[in-house]
Amino acid sequence: MRLGTPRWWYERNGRHGRVARTLLKPASWIWAGVTARRIARAAPVDVGIPVISIGNLTVGGSGKTPVAREVLRLLHQAGVEAHALSRGYGGKLNGPLRVDPAIHTAADVGDEPLMLSGDAPAWISVDRVAGAQAAVAAGARALVLDDAHQNPALRKTLSLIVVDGETRGGEWPFGDGSVFPSGPMREPLKAGLARADAVVVLLPGDAPPADPELLEEFGALPIFIARLEPAGPPPLGPQVGFAGIAKPWKVERSLIAAGCDLKDFVPFPDHAEYRAADLAFLVDRAAVFDAGLVTTEKDWVRLPAEWRTRVVSWPVAARFEAPAAFAAFLVQSLR
Repeated sequence: MRLGTPRWWYERNGRHGRVARTLLKPASWIWAGVTARRIARAAPVDVGIPVISIGNLTVGGSGKTPVAREVLRLLHQAGVEAHALSRGYGGKLNGPLRVDPAIHTAADVGDEPLMLSGDAPAWISVDRVAGAQAAVAAGARALVLDDAHQNPALRKTLSLIVVDGETRGGEWPFGDGSVFPSGPMREPLKAGLARADAVVVLLPGDAPPADPELLEEFGALPIFIARLEPAGPPPLGPQVGFAGIAKPWKVERSLIAAGCDLKDFVPFPDHAEYRAADLAFLVDRAAVFDAGLVTTEKDWVRLPAEWRTRVVSWPVAARFEAPAAFAAFLVQSLR
């Protein structure tokens, strides 16, 4: 079975994966240098409407898309015609085009834009400027960019950094600070925070309060706490779970915490394309336990259409601990 994100990336003390981390250090220096030069040389384009960037500093797994969905919901609640814009990672279409869940699949536009299209008008475009201009022409009065902190193409009104705030079991969101591929960082922490306007620390619904030591990492930046909570009850009866996200072990932990009778759990790589062999394996595992199959909403939209009736989607939502304060901050930034 294919493996997902290495857990040793998130070890603060670096006890495991030392050999791999050392061998990959030169590639990390190159990655960080290329990213820094690309951002420094950019000339961001102003498309005439507020642009809110939802990004992170690590390679996947922070909860950007649930936060983007909540930002879109809050903006619409405030009467702002906000559209989502993504590059459509994992999809074969380049755009710019508006995602239509009735005709597009995850293979066309990517799993995250397909999810966002259920909450608000959502666009994909490899060329972010062209995508933003298309959204503006279609009536957008604000743009929410999913995963754009390291993309300097558009001038941003507000840059939010989403951080996975869970630190239990020795995990640290930034590992030992190493940049990909020797660690989870897309760029050094200090460099990424310097371009941020605020931080959203995302915690599981059952987690204790955020670690004060983690919050100190963000200096004087405003910090908002959000909880990733189930948007519905887990399926009844015994289940075999699976997920292809950056940190699949968190899905397993969350299902158990929600009361799911989880008999087994199978991890896949982030954005995994489920092959016939993978699906056959999952059916066999479920048969061993006389169980059903359950996965995340993000994984469910990537399944072949004929399989979606055989697998339960378990959605989650990001909810802010101080929603009025965050909504006020959001709306004020647009002015």
